[in-house]
Amino acid sequence: MRLGLNMGYWGAGNDAANLEMAKEADRLGYAVAWVAEAYGSDAPTVLAWVAAQTERIDVGSAILQIPARQPTMAAMTAATLDTLSGGRFRLGLGVSGPQVSEGWYGVKFDKPLGRTREYVDIVRAALRRERVTHQGRHFTLPLPDGPGKAIKLTVHPVRERIPIYLASIGPRNLELTGEIADGWLAIFYSPEHGRESLELIARGRAKAGKTLDGFDVVPTVPIVVADDWRQAADLVRPYAALYVGGMGSREQNFYNNLACRMGYAAEAAECQELYLDRDYAGAAAKVPLGFLDATSLLGPKERIADKMRELADSGVTTLTVSPILQDLERSKAALRVAAEALELAGVGS
Repeated sequence: MRLGLNMGYWGAGNDAANLEMAKEADRLGYAVAWVAEAYGSDAPTVLAWVAAQTERIDVGSAILQIPARQPTMAAMTAATLDTLSGGRFRLGLGVSGPQVSEGWYGVKFDKPLGRTREYVDIVRAALRRERVTHQGRHFTLPLPDGPGKAIKLTVHPVRERIPIYLASIGPRNLELTGEIADGWLAIFYSPEHGRESLELIARGRAKAGKTLDGFDVVPTVPIVVADDWRQAADLVRPYAALYVGGMGSREQNFYNNLACRMGYAAEAAECQELYLDRDYAGAAAKVPLGFLDATSLLGPKERIADKMRELADSGVTTLTVSPILQDLERSKAALRVAAEALELAGVGS
């Protein structure tokens, strides 16, 4: 198991600190630094900036939003970032959610599995520098009866194959991830319940005639280093409440559904009700301690090392940590403790 860093969304006032975090992760030998996008900062601009100021660490999108770009544009971006970084780019993709897809991008959120499958097919064809043609339900290239013609990418990526990751939560999407992707970007992953997800991914891999060998399992896990793990958990509550309670609507919230499948249906419903009523503190208080402990790295180094062994044993191959503290020095210290804990756990690669 290797370590990664999730820098989250840019533009929240901590950009300089995030760059220093990436540099520290690079110095410590972390495998990859991930950047997200929603409806604020875009990931590719930030990734180019980070790649220019680091040396060895990979840079990855977690995620590029599928409704934001045509698949050929995603391939252009991936090839460009791979060349600029010297072969260090990883392409993470995801469909986002109905509110962002339809409200921000004006793209109907329907048939996400079919759209994702076609999107990845086109991206891979473009990155292979084939003349891109595709006739599908969601994408048609080139358009018929017009001046368009099949074109191939002019940029040569450094690597023969840029790895593609999918962010997925639901059972059918997990199976699709195993079938067509090189890795899985997971959130709120626990060793206990993660095995069910990996069984679905393995089913998808089998469809493609593959096993889990070489498939990268990449959960993002909040980390808070402290003597008292319960007090550390309280710092994660607002983050968890945002997703379980506030991402999406009452009718459709993928993270809330995940918490329900993990056995926290009643608490997830209460958290969502309070969050959507703008009682953010009340919503955070409703996030179960067990959920926080199962999906985070909390406490002293030795406790974190124990959790890392569980994660590695469950199938995690790249553990992406997300320091919750905004203070730069304490966040950098958390990165160092994570590296030390990985060595202590004896599961590093």
